[in-house]
Amino acid sequence: MVSRMNTRFWLALGAAGLLSSHAVAGGNASRGRTLFKERCSVCHSAEPDDGGGAQGPSLINLMGRPAASSPQFSYTAALRSSRLTWDSTTLDHFLAAPSSLVPGTAMVIAVDQASDRSDLIAYFQSLPKTAAPGNDAAINIPAESRRTADWLQDAPGRVHHITVASLPPAYATKSATNRSRVVDKPAGAKLSLPAGFHIDTFADGFTGPRKMVVASNGDILLTETSGGKVSVLHPSSDGTHAAKIDTFAKGLKQPFGLAFYPDANSPQWLYVAETNRVVRYAYRTGDTAARGAAEVVIPDLPSGSGHFTRDIAFSADGRHLWVSVGSGSNVAETMSKKTPAEIKAWEAQRGLGAAWDAEDRRATVLEFDAAKPGAPRIYATGIRNCVGLTVQPSTHALWCTTNERDALGDDLVPDYSTRVLEGHFYGWPWYYIGDHEDPRHKGERPDLAGKVSVPDVLYQSHSAALNLMFYGASAGKSAFPAEYVGDAFVAFHGSWNRSLRTGYKIVRLRMKKDEPTGEYEDFLTGFVVDNESVWGRPVGLVELSDGSLLMSEDGNNQIYRISYSK
Repeated sequence: MVSRMNTRFWLALGAAGLLSSHAVAGGNASRGRTLFKERCSVCHSAEPDDGGGAQGPSLINLMGRPAASSPQFSYTAALRSSRLTWDSTTLDHFLAAPSSLVPGTAMVIAVDQASDRSDLIAYFQSLPKTAAPGNDAAINIPAESRRTADWLQDAPGRVHHITVASLPPAYATKSATNRSRVVDKPAGAKLSLPAGFHIDTFADGFTGPRKMVVASNGDILLTETSGGKVSVLHPSSDGTHAAKIDTFAKGLKQPFGLAFYPDANSPQWLYVAETNRVVRYAYRTGDTAARGAAEVVIPDLPSGSGHFTRDIAFSADGRHLWVSVGSGSNVAETMSKKTPAEIKAWEAQRGLGAAWDAEDRRATVLEFDAAKPGAPRIYATGIRNCVGLTVQPSTHALWCTTNERDALGDDLVPDYSTRVLEGHFYGWPWYYIGDHEDPRHKGERPDLAGKVSVPDVLYQSHSAALNLMFYGASAGKSAFPAEYVGDAFVAFHGSWNRSLRTGYKIVRLRMKKDEPTGEYEDFLTGFVVDNESVWGRPVGLVELSDGSLLMSEDGNNQIYRISYSK
C-alpha cells in the first residue's frame, strides 16, 4: 500500500515536473561551476576548500546521496521525511520548485531557468568523490581564537570592544567550516540574563519566524520566511503569551521586512519585503487578515541567488523608503574586470564602489520615493549583507546591521552595525573595515583607498548579526531599568565559519548621548550546548508597550518574551 506521504510526494513531483521541462540533459559543467560560485556559494560548498558557506548543508558528494543525510546539519522535518535521493532528475525538480516538491523545506531560492539547472547538475556530476567534510571534532582551534571569543565565557555583562587597530592580517588562522546542529532544548538548559530579567516562551510552532512589528493595539505582526506568510499574534490579557495567532497573508516569496505606513499609530498600509519585490496591504489597527490582494509597490528587486532577505524602513518624515539588498556571493569571485574608464562611467550611474555583473544593485541600500516609488536610487554601496534596517528614534539616523564576508580566518571580517550615510561606500568586495584590502581582489581598485567608510560598531567575526532594536521604554510594568533607554539590542544568529563557535545570543549596544561608544556587551546567553549543538538562533527583536522585549528565533521556531521586575 502506498502511504499518504508518498502519494503527496509523487503528486508534488509531478507538479514540479511541469515546471522543470527536463532540464538535465546536455549541461555545461564549467558554466555550472561559475553559476554555483555566483548563486549558491553563500550557503553551500561543493568542493573541499572552495570557500563556500554553511548556512546550508555541504553539497560535497551530492549526487546519489539520500536527502537530509549529513549528520552535521539540522534539516527540516519535511526534507528528512521526503525520502528523496539526489539523482539528476530529482535534483532538477527540486531546484525548479523546492517548496512544491518538499513543502516546508528551508531551501527558499529556486533556479528558474532550465539551462541554469542543467549546468549546475552537470557541475555536480563532474565532481569526483572525496572525503566527507568534517566539523568541530577535526578543527584545530588556535589559542588566539579562544582568547578573542570563547562561547564558554559568554555571560551577561561581558564587554567586547573590537577596534580597527586590533584586526589580524588575512589568513592569520585557517578558514573553518564549523556548522551548528540545532537540537531540542536539553533538560535543565537555561538562558542567562542580567539580574532582575526573566525570559519565557511567548509563542511557538512557527515556520522560520523573522521580523516583527507591533501595532498600536498590541498585536504583533510577524514574517515567517520559510512559511511564506505574515502572522498576527494577539497577546493574552496579562501580556505574557500569545492567546491567539491568525494568518494575515500567505503565498509570499521569502517575506522578511515589515513596516507600517505612514506610522504604527495611524496605519493605512502594511508593507512587506519579499525577496524579489515589495508589496503592501491595506491595513487598519486590529485587522487579523488582509483586506484584499497585495498591491505591488516595487516590482523588481535583485534576487535569485545568495542573500535573500530584504528589509525595509521609512524615513522619519515619511518621504523615503529604504530597502536593503544583500550580495549574491561571498566576495564577487566571478565578477569581471573593468578598465579605469569603464569604472568611472559605471560609478557615474551607480555610485562610488558599486559592483557590477551579477552583483549590480546588490550589497546596497536602495532608496525610493515613498509616495511614488519608481526607479531606485542607490543610497549606499559596499554593504555585503545589510540584514536589518533600523531608524534611530532620537536622531532619525538610518542604521544597518551587516553580515560581513567569510573565509579570511576566525577573526575576519567583523560583522557590524553602523549609521548608513548617503553616498558612502563601505568596502565590499574590494576592501573591508576601512582601507583593509581583501587579498582576493588585491590590486584591483587602488582608486578606492581612502574612500571606504569605517562602521560604527564592530562585532566578533562570523557572529551573524541580524537585527538591531533601540530600546525606548520609560514606563510599563515590565520596563527595563532607566540605563537601558536609548541603548540598542542586537540579535546574533550564530557562526559557521569560525573554529570556535560564537554568537547565538543577544547583545546590548552601548550608546552615550545617542552616539555609539563602540562597545557591546552580552545580554542573553545560553543557547550553545557544546561544540556541535545549539538550541536556538536569535533573529528579530521588538519592544512591547509594557516595556518587555520579544525575540524570535528560527532554530526551534519560537518567540520569547524578556521582562524585568525588581
